[in-house]
Amino acid sequence: MSQFLRLLNESDKAKALSSACALVRRGELDSHVFEVEPESFKAIPGEPFAYWVSESVVHAFVQLPPFEGNRRVARLGGHSSNDERWLRLSWESSAAGPKVGVMVPYAKGGAYSRFYADIHLQLHWDKKRETYHGFFGRIGRPNVKPESVEHYFRPGLTWPRRTQGGLSLRAMPAGCIFADKGPAAFVADDDPEELLALLALANSRAFGILVSLQMAFGSYEVGVIQKTPVPDLSSALKRQLAELASTAWSLKRMLDTTTETSHAFSFPAALFRHSTVYAPSAIEAELTGIQTQIDDLAFDLYGFFDEGRQSILSDINVASNVDESSYNGDQAGEEVPSLDALLSWTVGVSFGRFDWRLVTGEREAPPEPDPFDPLPAKSPGMLPDGAEPYHRHAGILVDDPGHEHNLPRLMADVLETVDAQVDEDLRRWLRRDFFKYHLQQYSKSRRKAPIYWPLATSSSSYTLWLYYPALTDQTLFTAVNDFVEPKLKQVESELGNLRLAGASRSRGDEKRLEELSDFRDELADLRDTLLTIAPDYKPNHDDGVQITAAPLWPLFRHKPWQKVLQETWEKLEQGDYDWAHLAMAYWPERVREKCVTDKSLSIAHDLEHLYVEPEAAPKKARGRKKNTGSGE
Repeated sequence: MSQFLRLLNESDKAKALSSACALVRRGELDSHVFEVEPESFKAIPGEPFAYWVSESVVHAFVQLPPFEGNRRVARLGGHSSNDERWLRLSWESSAAGPKVGVMVPYAKGGAYSRFYADIHLQLHWDKKRETYHGFFGRIGRPNVKPESVEHYFRPGLTWPRRTQGGLSLRAMPAGCIFADKGPAAFVADDDPEELLALLALANSRAFGILVSLQMAFGSYEVGVIQKTPVPDLSSALKRQLAELASTAWSLKRMLDTTTETSHAFSFPAALFRHSTVYAPSAIEAELTGIQTQIDDLAFDLYGFFDEGRQSILSDINVASNVDESSYNGDQAGEEVPSLDALLSWTVGVSFGRFDWRLVTGEREAPPEPDPFDPLPAKSPGMLPDGAEPYHRHAGILVDDPGHEHNLPRLMADVLETVDAQVDEDLRRWLRRDFFKYHLQQYSKSRRKAPIYWPLATSSSSYTLWLYYPALTDQTLFTAVNDFVEPKLKQVESELGNLRLAGASRSRGDEKRLEELSDFRDELADLRDTLLTIAPDYKPNHDDGVQITAAPLWPLFRHKPWQKVLQETWEKLEQGDYDWAHLAMAYWPERVREKCVTDKSLSIAHDLEHLYVEPEAAPKKARGRKKNTGSGE
């Protein structure tokens, strides 16, 4: 038996050490002194020097079966070789990929969030090769498959492998693949009740204690999860834990129904008028209560009884530097201002993205899915395929008073339709605030992917708003022919009338003449820039937003975004993104030449017939060493 002193919680460690040593000499023990048999360290995987843990914690590792086995597995997913090339946000690319590919959700870790977290990344799944585009073994080693590919598309649980927030498992819907940064766990027969019970147990504080003993802070490796004890559950307990996890999932999803980019989105929080269904503070309180119930059940299952629980928790938290607050509520992102979210939704309705009828009651919301149902192609709040949009257009709206496609007027009409009143100057908000907000909301996982594009004159006095999902190789020509040219003619006509007035012009007329002359010049510059870009502009949604927008960088007036696009365009010019369809449109000879020696590029552009396999290097002959006859 060995004695250990633990003084981590003491501010005056010298004084505490002296006091503890005096107690030891007198044969007395207190909370600072531990008597432990060193052999007991071997009971915990990795044999951590955890002298402070209670006997019940050690016994959990000895008496209970590990997570891996007994109908459960935990697995690491595959790597992707170039995220910038292969990954897309869910709103960026078309549902069908190139050739035999389809876009599938990609669980890649993410932020701390227990029970529920939306999966916003996608990548191409190649049905023919049974792998995803970007897997290391795809090019050059065609027979090598991604790690754990046999578990892809199964319903399961996933979690961020590296996070400072704490261990947080969440339901992973069927139809997903998962990454090395987002490992996953599965149960036999994909039993949803068993998965939900495991979800509850793995998000308990008791399970977190056992995990923390085996790991470095913030690194929740698959091997650690596999070795963590899991108690056997009776049918009644399994059902009780599953119901708690299902309720927690539903509540967390409800909080996400007001997030515009989520698969759960319905409409903004400002339109849940005095709703008892969507009440964030009440939802958070209920989640806290559910977590407490799960923790109590798990403590009993693991044998961490009342008298020892508090000391166990305080000791483990100090030892692993776990922030106690990380267990008392999920980390929330930056709060979205309700007015910005409301007005952003009106933009989406005007473009035909969102369905105002959910708010007015003309369309009934679809029922809530089950936790492991596949993710929908569209969120409940999006306009269903074939439905009549709020306003028909060709993918372009404009900030131009009096125009039939005037975006501020359409936004005002939408607000009136749903009986929502705001005092904001919509045109001013649209010019000054919207794109910055929109860019922030539609940027995730280091990808920036705004879908409403403001192409403006130099002073932003006239702005065309392009809708990325409706973008085609004719959009810029349409912008010139149906918007800019008619506006130029209108301005020229007004200028002509003012000039005809001659000496009779008032001071106000002179000022107006000067303003219109400048405006005409800006419109002419906008037209000329669009016509310069338009002939070679062949957008392809599989390239993603940033590359598709890059040729238009001079017309974006938001400086940070303009800088990003300018740098992207320069890289395109240099050949850094020759895998993109846009690169083929602008520099076909250069790209085709690269396809001869780069199989990945030849596949990307459907030019595999151009690729020439390099000759295999001759093998060096292996012979026996000559005997020199020396005695050395």
